[in-house]
Amino acid sequence: MVSKDFPAVEGSVHVPGDEGYDAELAGFNTAYTHRPAVVVAARSAEDVRAAVTYAREHRLSVAVQATGHGLSVANEGGVLVVTRGLDGVRIDVGARTAWIGAGVTWGRVIEEAARFGLAPLSGSFPGVGAVAYTLGGGIGVLAREFGYAADHLKAAEIVTADGEVRTVDAAGDPELLWALRGAGHNFGVVTAIEVGLVPVERVYGGQLVFDGEHAEELMRTWTAWTRTVPETVSSGIGFVAYPDLPMLPELLRGRYVATVSVAFDGPAEEGERLVAPLRAVAPPLKDGLREMPYTDSAEIYSDPPSPHAYSATNVLLAGIDEDALAGVVEAGGPDADIMCVLNVRHLGGALTRMPQDGGGSALGHRDAQYLVQLITPVAGNASLGVARSVQQDLRTALAARTLGCALPFEFGDGERATEAQTRRGYTPGDYARLARLKARLDPANLFRHNRNIVPATG
Repeated sequence: MVSKDFPAVEGSVHVPGDEGYDAELAGFNTAYTHRPAVVVAARSAEDVRAAVTYAREHRLSVAVQATGHGLSVANEGGVLVVTRGLDGVRIDVGARTAWIGAGVTWGRVIEEAARFGLAPLSGSFPGVGAVAYTLGGGIGVLAREFGYAADHLKAAEIVTADGEVRTVDAAGDPELLWALRGAGHNFGVVTAIEVGLVPVERVYGGQLVFDGEHAEELMRTWTAWTRTVPETVSSGIGFVAYPDLPMLPELLRGRYVATVSVAFDGPAEEGERLVAPLRAVAPPLKDGLREMPYTDSAEIYSDPPSPHAYSATNVLLAGIDEDALAGVVEAGGPDADIMCVLNVRHLGGALTRMPQDGGGSALGHRDAQYLVQLITPVAGNASLGVARSVQQDLRTALAARTLGCALPFEFGDGERATEAQTRRGYTPGDYARLARLKARLDPANLFRHNRNIVPATG
């Protein structure tokens, strides 16, 4: 058994055939599963250090999983570090920061911070792992006002390929901190992070749900509306043709719908005035806009809470012109070759600006104004092939305005994930800088299972 010589750890170690092996592999995206030779369910940074050291000595690759939302390339025969046991959260009220373990989800951080009138730059779904989300960038519900979650990364505890446990901050290692802000999965196993919090207790927001017959008009109205709203408004629009299944809400069952999700950091009265053009498109099937505590922010996008199988792609656009509007709506419509969930997020605002601390960030394409994401539920290889074809059609249709992609929104590339795809997430200069740092910290490319940056040579 490959784990016979594995050192003692506080957590647990599993190999194929062990009780608990499959349970540790389980993630939110059920379309793909790691099949490692060794699973380490870590309970501490020392457990992670032991796992990385073992992998290096046995020339095995290392993958990391907390919630398993964004699995890119499955680990076959290597070492998987499961970080769910690293579940500590500490709030520093005076500094407005949170220290978050690698297994913590945003829901937990939201609840802890709210006790002090603060909020994290969390995403649309509270079940996502806070650390992986932040390292990948993080476009939160108030992103246009506060920027990327990665921009608010202040420090990290990381186990690098040499087996060292390091604390990284702007004073001690500004180059690695820069890389962790947007490309952190490539340089080690991050066991905890310190992030800035914002003084937000309540927001005005929620969803407007319309019948799909109004989809094109709503898309046109929303796009024009996004050019007028202040940075305190973040929003997205989505299109889904739902199947007629009994487990779906009656409102959605067998129906094509268009949904606008809005988050506004301001008084409800002003929010009501701002959203009036959207409400005027047609009588909504559901009007869920209201003032809410930030602890209810999951209502703004109402992402599905149960694990399921899906693949996804996305593009970052400089803008959306009239010629592209119909094509975008059509991609998520009832005539698509496979069920699709099409989402468009309004960017700009604070997302265009670098972190205020001067440390910079590896995140690229900050001039993007919109993110278009196509999610396709899949069931087996046949539907996966159709999904990839539909996704490619969307990328081709929007190629003329495409700047690149947001790598955390690329799910399920599997063996197709290539260096060329990873390059789409960064500027050429930043990718070269990341590759040089990778060559210094991980020359054997142990950490290559999540949007891999290839170490520079020569």
